[in-house]
Amino acid sequence: MSGLMVKIPFLPRKPFVSVLRLQGVIASGRGASRLNDATLGPLIEAAFRRGKPKAVALVINSPGGSAVQSALIAARIRRLADETKLPVLGFVEDVAASGGYWLATAADEIFVDANSIVGSIGVISAGFGLHEVLARNGIERRVYTSGKSKSQLDPFRPENPEDVARLRGLQDQIHQNFIAQVKDRRGTKLAEDDSLFTGEFWVGTTAVDLGLVDGLGHLVPVLKARFGEDVKFRHYAARRPLLGRFGLSMMQDAMALAEERALYARFGI
Repeated sequence: MSGLMVKIPFLPRKPFVSVLRLQGVIASGRGASRLNDATLGPLIEAAFRRGKPKAVALVINSPGGSAVQSALIAARIRRLADETKLPVLGFVEDVAASGGYWLATAADEIFVDANSIVGSIGVISAGFGLHEVLARNGIERRVYTSGKSKSQLDPFRPENPEDVARLRGLQDQIHQNFIAQVKDRRGTKLAEDDSLFTGEFWVGTTAVDLGLVDGLGHLVPVLKARFGEDVKFRHYAARRPLLGRFGLSMMQDAMALAEERALYARFGI
């Protein structure tokens, strides 16, 4: 008796978009809310290559951080976008400032809420000068180096104008790299405005006028309008480290949270 073979036609799959959440401070190392290429690399690869997404959406909420990590993440996104021929749409929530905006430039189109904070295209270094505190308390600072610049910018010694000049030179180079990234990605969309690259930041509606972003819009309605009401969303986001989830790295998480809050506070949020 011959077997009975029944063919069941494949049902058409509903279109889906990979949604990659980029939230937190951009910094190397491990942390509850740190964004870096080592942590995000596998997620970005999966977002582009797992299944057949219609597009990749970036949900961005970051006050910035490391210029190097910002560049690495953005470059990985663009490399995969070029390889897979997938459009990349960016959606800013509270803030995409400094390195956070660098991440946003990896998108082909950027959408914001009217109240989002966008911009801060500049470079900042901050610290404290504690040499007077040591002097008042009779504490002598002893530093031994090989190389005259090895102890530059030591917070326990008086500020040296030559060290400051060197630091500003490095900052200027990084700033120019940032500007080049923005101009390369935004091109003729940018308004001719002298304030664009001064480190100033703006709310979403003004960012639209300046050409830093493409329009006002939120993730779900924009993607449904673009890919149909039946479009589905496949979410990707970095998980907290296992030890952190069990409360065994509370001190590290607390310090990271304090750093993150300080960065967000710069933008009034």
